[in-house]
Amino acid sequence: MNYLLGLSRQIDRLNQHTGRLANIMILLSCLISAGNALLRYGFNLSDNWPLELQWYMFAVAVMFGASYTFQRNEHVRVDLIYGNVSERAQHWIDIFGIVVFLLPSTILFTWLAWDSLFMPSWRILEQSGNSGGLPRYPIKLVVPLGFAFLTLQGISELIKRFAALKGLVRIESKYERPVQ
Repeated sequence: MNYLLGLSRQIDRLNQHTGRLANIMILLSCLISAGNALLRYGFNLSDNWPLELQWYMFAVAVMFGASYTFQRNEHVRVDLIYGNVSERAQHWIDIFGIVVFLLPSTILFTWLAWDSLFMPSWRILEQSGNSGGLPRYPIKLVVPLGFAFLTLQGISELIKRFAALKGLVRIESKYERPVQ
């Protein structure tokens, strides 16, 4: 179990970096948006690449931020029973959700995004259809990578939940019941 907890820490460290990158992308996207608005309305200058770069950065923020959000246990939950059960039962609910829903879907989406989205784009070195636009194939790599990071974080969370059931770690839970 110590080896698995070490693996979990490595995955957590990786996804802390993806979370930082997501934060930086949000900031840069805002700056580009403001700069683009200034150029467009202040100087009557515009181009397509800043707009495309903005949505590229937003895509990175969303796809890479998902695994970091999962690591911090800050995803939205549908609370039917979770808030009314013991911590041990919450761990079992999390394990069930990770094994039955998260891992199968993220593994499938990683494979589909790689095979059906990124690789066809990479093979033809897909470019934007807009004049002055950016290449499309690099941003399409973000989708399978984002799902792969989320898959890895799911494995890390699974390890931590089993370790918590054995009393080896304590899961920091920020779960708050919704306002009734």
